[in-house]
Formats: sequence, structure tokens, C-alpha cells
Amino acid sequence: MKILLVFDFDHTIIDDNSDTRIVQCAPEKKLPIELQDSYEKGFWTKFMGRVFKYLGDEGVTEDEMKRAVTSMPLTPGMVELLNFIRKNKDKFECIIISDSNSVFINWVLEATNFRDVFDKVFTNPAAFDSNGLLTVENYHTHSCNRCPKNLCKNVVLVEFVDKQLQQGVNYARIVYIGDGGNDVCPVMFLKKNDVAMPRKGYTLQKTLSRMSQNLEPTESSVVVWSSGVEIISHLLFLIKE
Repeated sequence: MKILLVFDFDHTIIDDNSDTRIVQCAPEKKLPIELQDSYEKGFWTKFMGRVFKYLGDEGVTEDEMKRAVTSMPLTPGMVELLNFIRKNKDKFECIIISDSNSVFINWVLEATNFRDVFDKVFTNPAAFDSNGLLTVENYHTHSCNRCPKNLCKNVVLVEFVDKQLQQGVNYARIVYIGDGGNDVCPVMFLKKNDVAMPRKGYTLQKTLSRMSQNLEPTESSVVVWSSGVEIISHLLFLIKE
């Protein structure tokens, strides 16, 4: 049985946020105040749709956007980690669940040559329309009140694991690697044998730490990381178990 590795994208695989980095393409590298103020909590994808429309209206090209996105560095140790997973694909299945979008993630995976490491990517679908405008849609609708309207990563993870089970694929354990507030919900799905790996100093780690202080700890074990190399050490330990 393989170990299922679940990755977030922004601030986990890449050491930046792809949605905020794209603002570098705007005139004077910033958005108009009224556009900035139009964001409503829980409706990030709708907001990004307006940002992409603004960039298109300002004449920002697909190439310029691609350059901005692919210039983002990978997180420290991530190259080593993804190479390690590639060498050990017989032991791991690997997916991304991200609130970014399919265009940005594909650009990064192609530019870094790590497309083959990931078996599936679950994210908000995006595409350039006939006018050269980048459009983005919600990944799905869900009824979880903890998560943004466009994506509950818990729902995605549960559906994926269930579907795999129906096809006779069972995982020895799940390792969830992430950083943000929207990674808390899928971590709640993890069981005793699983591992939550929050990035040190980021929202997910702070939230899990606060939860355990309030005596509502996760079922899974929690292993904090700062570099992909530390994740390799833990995966080696799990393989040997």
C-alpha cells in the first residue's frame, strides 16, 4: 500500500503566493483601491476573476503573467523533496489540492519539470479566453462553513480517497503538507495513522498549536517543517516503519 502525499501549492511548493505575485504585472505593481476593496471574505476566486479582468484590460499579456508566475522560487528543500518522491514513486501517490488555479500550477510544474511527480491536481479551473483574458471558476460548491465558497479541501480529499477505495486503492497512511488557514479543514479528516505537516511559522501550524493547547488536538500526528529536506527525513522514517 502506498502513502498518499497531499500538497498545498502557495507557500508550500512555491515560496510565495501566486495570486498576490501576479499583481506585479499591474501598472505601478499595484491594484486600484476600489478593486482592492472589492474583496469579500470567502469569495477570493471571484475577486481574482476581477483582478485578471483588470490586468487584461490594462494590456497585460499571457507571456508577462507567465514570467511573473514562473519566476517565483520553490520553497527551500522542495527540489530535493520532489526529486526524492520521483525516485520513490513505487511508495508514494502524490496530489495537489490548492486554492490557486490550474493555469498557474501548470506553468510552475512545467517550468520546474515536476509535472510527472503529481498524479492529480485539484484546483480552480482557469483558462485564457479568445480575447486573451485569464478567467477562473470555482472548483466546486460545498456546504462547509469553515472554508472559502469555492473550495473545501476536506471535501476534495474525502471524495478522492473514497473514489480510490472504490477502485481497490487503499493507502497505508495520508501525509498532508500545507501552510494556510484553508488547510485546517482537511487536517481534521486525518486519522491516527496519518501525519499533518504544517510549515513552521504559518497559519496552519499556529492554528493546530492553539487547538492542542485548547485540548482539541488532531487525531493525526503533527510534524512541523521549514524545509523540504526535513520532510524527506520524516518520509524515510515512515517508509522504514
